Amino acid sequence: MKKHNVLAIIMMFFSLSSAFAQEMISLEGYARISYSEFPNKLPVDIRDKDISSPKSVRFSADAKKIYINSLEGGKTVIYSWPELQKLKTIRHRFTDKNAALFQGETTVFDYPYFIQPPTGDVNQFMGKPVESELSADGRYLWVPYYRRDWDSFGQSPGAIAIIDTQTDEIVRVMPTGPIPKYVTASPDGKYVAVIHWGDNTVGLIDTSSGDPRQYNYVTHLTVEQQLSQVGLENTDRDKTCGFCLRGSVFTPDSQYLIVARMGKGGIAGFHIPTQTYLGTILNIASTPRHLVLSPDGSTIYASSNISGYVSKAPLVDVVNALVSAKGKRIQGPKWKSAFVGVGARTLDISPKGKYIFVAVNNTSELVTLNAQTLEVLSKINVDPYAVGLAVAPDLSAVILTSQGRPGQGGGNTVNIIRVHANESDALQVTPLR
Repeated sequence: MKKHNVLAIIMMFFSLSSAFAQEMISLEGYARISYSEFPNKLPVDIRDKDISSPKSVRFSADAKKIYINSLEGGKTVIYSWPELQKLKTIRHRFTDKNAALFQGETTVFDYPYFIQPPTGDVNQFMGKPVESELSADGRYLWVPYYRRDWDSFGQSPGAIAIIDTQTDEIVRVMPTGPIPKYVTASPDGKYVAVIHWGDNTVGLIDTSSGDPRQYNYVTHLTVEQQLSQVGLENTDRDKTCGFCLRGSVFTPDSQYLIVARMGKGGIAGFHIPTQTYLGTILNIASTPRHLVLSPDGSTIYASSNISGYVSKAPLVDVVNALVSAKGKRIQGPKWKSAFVGVGARTLDISPKGKYIFVAVNNTSELVTLNAQTLEVLSKINVDPYAVGLAVAPDLSAVILTSQGRPGQGGGNTVNIIRVHANESDALQVTPLR
C-alpha cells in the first residue's frame, strides 16, 4: 500500500474518532422523587407526598434550588441542588387571610366569571400550578395556574402567582385570562407575557419597576380573533381552546414575542414596542408546543406534540417572515425537523447549545439530539408519562416530571437523569451525591 494512502486512512480514522468523541453523550438513571414507592430502586429514592401530578420543573438562577410544580396537588415543591434535600412546599391555596396578595383585583380586561365559588369570593381558591418562569434578574418566579379549582372548565379569569426566590414566599397574585398555561419574561426585564391557552390571547405585564406591588397590565394581545368563552361549559378545554396558545419566547432584544399555536398549527408573532400582532407562519410540524432559543439567540427550536417532531430555524428568518405577514397566515421559512416520538412535550437546550433534550410523553423517554444536525444521540426510559424537564446549568443532569395518565398508572414522579457528555459543553462539574 502506498505511503500516502496509509496516511490518508490514518487521518480519516483520527477524524472519525474525533467526531465520535464529540458526539459521546450517555444518560443514566440516578434519582427519583415520587409520591409512591417503586420496586426498581435507584441510587437515590425519595418519597414525597407533595409530588402530585408534577407538571414542570425549573432551576433557580443560582442553580442551588429546583422548583417542582405539582399541578393537581396545588403545590410548588422546592429541593436543594444537587443535594436533593427538601427545603419547602409552597401551597397555592388562598383564603380570606390571603386577601392582601390580590391587591383588590378580581379580574382583568373585563373578563367575566361564569361560575362563583361556594365562598362567594373569587379570590378564595386552590390554584393548579402548571409552568414557571424566572424574571430576567432571577429574583421572582412566576407561576401561572391552569385554573382555579372551582372553575372546572376554565372559562373564568385565571391567576398567576409571583414568588420571591429569596424567601420562597408568594408576594402577589394577579388575575389573568382563561387558562394561563405559559408565561415568559423579556430579557430586558420590562415585560412578562402571560399566554392564555383558553381564548387566543396574551396579557402583557409591565415589570420595569422591579416591584411586584407595582406590576400592571399594559395591553391585551390577540392572535387573529379572541375566542368567546360562552357555551364552553361541559367541553374538553384541550379541544375547545381555539389556537391553544402555549410555548413562547421573546427575541434577545425583547422587541418581538413569538408564540406557538398548538391548535390549528403555526407560530404567531407580536411586535412589542407597537403592541402589534404580526401574523402567523405555518411551515412547521403540526401541534407546536414548546419553544426555546439557542444560547447565542441565533436559532429557535420547537417541539411538536402530536406529530412528534423537534424543529429548528434561524431566528432572523422567522422574525422577518412574521414582519412580512401583515397580520395574515403565510408559509414562512422552512424548518429543519427530526422525529423523536409522538408526544414531544417540553424541550431544553444545553448551556453552550450543543444538545437538545426533549421529554417524549407517549414513549416515556428522554431523548437527546445534536442541536446542529438534529441527529438523535441517545435515549433513556423514564417513569410514565414524561411531560416537563429542565437541564442543569452545568450539564450534570436533566430533571423530568412525569404526570401519568388517568386510568393508565404511572406518574407522580420526578426523575433525575445523569448526563455524561463532552466537557466542552459543560460550564462546570457539580458532583451529585
